Amino acid sequence: MTEVARVEVITSVERRRRWSRLGKARLVAASFDQCVTALNIARDAGIHVSQLFR
Repeated sequence: MTEVARVEVITSVERRRRWSRLGKARLVAASFDQCVTALNIARDAGIHVSQLFR
């Protein structure tokens, strides 16, 4: 099998994302799941894994 690379295209001038409290809470709640890695959570959210630890 071949793995498909994921590419994100930024089309707007604004690069800073605005996260709602609910969105942040979902990421934190997902990080407590023993079956999911931080890398997978970050990939699903479209962020770098180091941003989960800030």
